Amino acid sequence: MAGPDRPSGRPESVPFTDKISPAPGEVRLAGVLTALPGLAMLALAVLLLVSSFTGSSEVGGNNVYAEAGYYFVLAAGTLACAAGLLLGKTWARSPGVVVALIMAGVGWYATGPSHQPGYGIPLLAAGVLTVVLLFRRRSRAWVLGQEVGETEEEAARRDGAAGRAARREREDD
Repeated sequence: MAGPDRPSGRPESVPFTDKISPAPGEVRLAGVLTALPGLAMLALAVLLLVSSFTGSSEVGGNNVYAEAGYYFVLAAGTLACAAGLLLGKTWARSPGVVVALIMAGVGWYATGPSHQPGYGIPLLAAGVLTVVLLFRRRSRAWVLGQEVGETEEEAARRDGAAGRAARREREDD
């Protein structure tokens, strides 16, 4: 906004701490757990590319590059979701639940049918823990925009998190 405070017309810089929404610790811990499969997929993509360049890959051709690209895209989406949870963004909760359910499913399959409990049990535990963290009372209240002493129904009538954001904007003006 141009004005007496900002004669150049450049937008005001918002401090990083103001970009972080208030979220409970459960949500931030779920963000850390959600980042783990994203980092694993990123490492896998890098390993695939390195093995294709060094000639140690058993699979030749463009398939390795396509597979590495696929894992890069999945890793980027998962890490974006994890970053959203760490920054307290409500949009990241639903994709975080999806990532956690996939992680739990992969952990179950590795533990049971694949007979790899060393890999499966930690994955299964991390997936279940992430789902539990994202559905705890404080996490639900945060995503619904519930105020202290307010019921979920009252928060919904007030338009929840959107109402909270609109009120914050009115207070800033």
